[in-house]
Amino acid sequence: MADPTGFLTTPRQTAARRPVEVRITDWREAHAAMRRGDAERQAGRCMDCGIPFCHHGCPLGNLIPEWNDLVWRQQWQDAAARLHATNNFPEFTGLLCPAPCESACVLSINADPVTIKQVEIEIIDRAWSQGWVTSEPPAPAARAAGQRVAVIGSGPAGLAAAQQLTRAGHAVTVYERDDQPGGLLRYGIPEFKMEKWRLDRRLAQLREEGTVFECGVDAGADISAATLRADFGAIVLAGGARVPRGLPVPGAELAGIHQAMEYLPPANRAVTAARASGGQAGESPISARGRRVVIIGGGDTGADCLGTALRQGAASVTQLEIMPRPPQRRPAGQPWPTYPMIFRVSAAHEEGGERVYAVSTQEFTPDHAGRVAALRLAEVDLVQRRIEVRQGTERELACDLVLLAMGFRGAEQGGLLADLGLSLNERGSVPRDDAYATAVPGVFVAGDMGRGQSLIVWAIAEGRSAAAATDRYLSGATTLPAAIPASAAPLRLSGR
Repeated sequence: MADPTGFLTTPRQTAARRPVEVRITDWREAHAAMRRGDAERQAGRCMDCGIPFCHHGCPLGNLIPEWNDLVWRQQWQDAAARLHATNNFPEFTGLLCPAPCESACVLSINADPVTIKQVEIEIIDRAWSQGWVTSEPPAPAARAAGQRVAVIGSGPAGLAAAQQLTRAGHAVTVYERDDQPGGLLRYGIPEFKMEKWRLDRRLAQLREEGTVFECGVDAGADISAATLRADFGAIVLAGGARVPRGLPVPGAELAGIHQAMEYLPPANRAVTAARASGGQAGESPISARGRRVVIIGGGDTGADCLGTALRQGAASVTQLEIMPRPPQRRPAGQPWPTYPMIFRVSAAHEEGGERVYAVSTQEFTPDHAGRVAALRLAEVDLVQRRIEVRQGTERELACDLVLLAMGFRGAEQGGLLADLGLSLNERGSVPRDDAYATAVPGVFVAGDMGRGQSLIVWAIAEGRSAAAATDRYLSGATTLPAAIPASAAPLRLSGR
């Protein structure tokens, strides 16, 4: 194990964030790197438990005690190798994953868990800076034996599947309907959470290994299902779950009310354009500048909208959540090692805005030009898992930009799926068996398209696992690791 007494003598520490007054003036990542030596000490808190529940909290099966021990011993290159053994893109998870592994850490039973996520990003950042991350093209014999595979979608699931299959020797083409690959990693995640040079660096690695990207191609429209079936030995569907939840209340059609994924992508494009030109970020088509912004939805996407609106110069930002404010500590009904719903403060929440809990939007009202000017909300109670409006609590909240960040209902119906003969289940997902195979031979599905809206760590795990299933279908056997079966679920209490 690492430091035998580290969990007793070393308090938990995470990397500092850049000062709020500085970071809201730019779009750079909010966090700063740890000071030299701090990461080793934090890794030394790992107890190398007999049964490391962090493994169960992480669907990738990351070898967390092993790379913690290596970091503590300052064997950073070996730690990077252990990290890559289970995770194609540890910088993505190190920055964006909410770290269910830390909730499952044995230390968190009665103390602060190991800073697993922080150590992870420190390992991969050092690996890149030292030149330890290189391309891994397949051997000529493997390439000669490989077949052609189409991957539809270039989010984390699609990229993980593509890289694994390319390394196994298959000729992989990734089709992406946006102008650049990355999916929501590029256009849904703001730069202050993950700067896009990190994504571009990985894409360059995939290209060096042999993966081909065809962007601006809408599979099912620009290239037909029949053509895909004829030209490729297998297809991996990784198009995500991008149908947003609406808010069916009076006035929802007013100008100035947008889905989060109508708002965030053009903002990201504006920042990307500014980086390319060396100038300031231009005005996004949907800008919060000078506006009274209301964000409906209290999750990560809502926080992304909050940080974006503040950087655009919003006059005010209010984030509404229909559920009660979570407790500060793990509630009794969500015991270790499950992921608890507790009150969390993201970097964006530190920067400004107001969070209002236990309220429900009843109606939007317009101004004289037909643009949203206010919304009427009411306080609610959670009674036996049902939301009940508390009568007499209605009030009006002025706003002239409303962003809906209430999650997603599932994958997009029709188009490629219909042409392949596939339909969605009652959850809005593409049905599959435990080996990620759909009812159509040679067609597999990975990530949110099959699981429903989930975490990036699950997407990467599913992409790796679907790649193993696809390789087995094409080759009769596989040496690719499968992290999880498609039916795997997060740690939760039985019956929940």
